[in-house]
Amino acid sequence: MNGIELKIITPDRIVYDSTGISSVTIPTKEGSITVLPGHIPLIAPIKTGEAHLIKDGVTLGLAVSGGILEVRQNSTVVILAERGELAHDIDVARAEDAYKRAQDAMKMEQNVADMDYARIQGLMEKELNRINVGKKWRK
Repeated sequence: MNGIELKIITPDRIVYDSTGISSVTIPTKEGSITVLPGHIPLIAPIKTGEAHLIKDGVTLGLAVSGGILEVRQNSTVVILAERGELAHDIDVARAEDAYKRAQDAMKMEQNVADMDYARIQGLMEKELNRINVGKKWRK
């Protein structure tokens, strides 16, 4: 096989499924990892951030949030993400609206239980990531 076979899967859809990938870079809890063909098997937790892949000399950006990275023998990479979106699919205006709503909810923290506060903070992080990745990869 030439290159990496890559599958990016979220609970509601397959975000990306292709072969012939030159490299995949993904944010993990221990830092970013770049996977090249022939990489040793590995399992790592994913954190919210920007991932990218290179196929046929073209780099594609992705926003990912949480999940697991699995590198299998034979250059197969599976990313099971809580949330994942190709940069060109991100609706930046919608992400900005969601981020603003979350910010507004945080301002009313005296009315928010600790659990809701953490949930809203996590949502803000995910939406800000979508905004940053979406804007960075727009041409």
